[in-house]
Amino acid sequence: MGIADRLVNAEREHSSFVYVMAGIAALNGLLFGFDVGVISGALLYIDQTFTLSPFLEGVVTSSVLVGAMIGAATGGTLADRFGRRRLTLAGAIVFFVGSFGMALSPTIEWLIAWRVIEGVAVGVASIVGPLLISETAPSDIRGALGFLQQLMITIGILLAYVVNYAFAPEFLGIVGWRWMLWFGAVPAAILAAGTYFLPESPRWLIENDRIDEARAVLSRVRGTDDIDEEIEHIRDVSETEAEGDLSDLLEPWVRPALIVGVGLAVIQQVSGINTIIYYAPTILSNIGFGDIASIVGTVGVGTVNVLLTVVAILLVDRVGRRPLLLVGTGGMTVMLGILGLGFFLPGLSGVVGYVTLGSMIGYVGFYAISLGPVFWLLISEIYPLRIRGTAEGVASVFNWGANFLVALTFLPLINRLGEGPSFWLLGGFCLLAFVFIYSRVPETMGRSLEDIEADLRENAMVGPDQERSPDPASND
Repeated sequence: MGIADRLVNAEREHSSFVYVMAGIAALNGLLFGFDVGVISGALLYIDQTFTLSPFLEGVVTSSVLVGAMIGAATGGTLADRFGRRRLTLAGAIVFFVGSFGMALSPTIEWLIAWRVIEGVAVGVASIVGPLLISETAPSDIRGALGFLQQLMITIGILLAYVVNYAFAPEFLGIVGWRWMLWFGAVPAAILAAGTYFLPESPRWLIENDRIDEARAVLSRVRGTDDIDEEIEHIRDVSETEAEGDLSDLLEPWVRPALIVGVGLAVIQQVSGINTIIYYAPTILSNIGFGDIASIVGTVGVGTVNVLLTVVAILLVDRVGRRPLLLVGTGGMTVMLGILGLGFFLPGLSGVVGYVTLGSMIGYVGFYAISLGPVFWLLISEIYPLRIRGTAEGVASVFNWGANFLVALTFLPLINRLGEGPSFWLLGGFCLLAFVFIYSRVPETMGRSLEDIEADLRENAMVGPDQERSPDPASND
């Protein structure tokens, strides 16, 4: 069956509301992506208002990640306690207020403080969007719908690059970084409005004994009233477990999922993606591109990020999670090797610029089909129901923590080692990521969340080589 046929069949088999719900939940990613991308262009002009050393530039960039760690650390527990929908609305409000705060900051200290506050909303968004989608989507299209979060992240990054270009001082005649940061209030307002149409996770409702509400949501999402068997299956899994907490993550049967989630969380960041997203204009400027040319170059990077994420959406429920991860990390290793080599060719300045831009685009493309979307999808799939939000929060804390360390140390690392060796070091991490994925990460394509949990309980999710019976619910 071809991809087009598969998508047509999916449209016939599933209620249109499941796509509407996933699209609204994925708007969490729009906030996430916009904040990640907008600072890259704003950094070129913040220095005109506040004098920034390389270290302070790193602090401005990475301060949002401190807030993201707080949001991730608390967001999972809050999502388990208060529900996915209410937490989505709270995160949108915090992001909206934080955008105004950053834009009006009178000092660099206030800017950093507001970046931390906005980071809390980013951390919450990184958890609650994938969680809500994975707990509502049918198993046979859960991968594609889960990737909508990553698609929105890439669209948010691209939107930020376009906003950076539109508000560049060369066009407005003013220092436009405040307008760049303020514009984040727009996607926040869109998400807040979207929560009016967003249902609560039926699995969370069942976990909290709100069966009638869960039945109404499932009937609407599945497009049928024949959902008794699914409700009973979710209840059976839920009733086998006591109330979960952080200590449950250390249980022997959960530990394989913990290792996979935390390992992928760290790998996604030390592979170097945010050195490109945060510092792409700075990198291009350093090799001879002007400020406007650097921002235009990052728009190209952002466009490829979006397009390749669409390709990943078409492939994830056809070829699986593991193949995408392996192809992506292999390609990222090669692209970082080429990128590092480009910095050893100073005599070919024009060629170096295009080689650098081309390898950056290739690297982002491989990331967009692999570590970018698959990490967030897998950590929303592999954990037990009662601690899914908490466990996803733990993985996200490690992700944001690694992001913070990379963002804070990347420019000082370049100053010490030089650009070429720095990118080769990141390429070495990508190679280690390939080995980890090959040896530890399981395939979850086409399996219900309850069947994945059953694999955990039977100590089956210990590696990729074990044979698993297909999930009957996922058959075409």
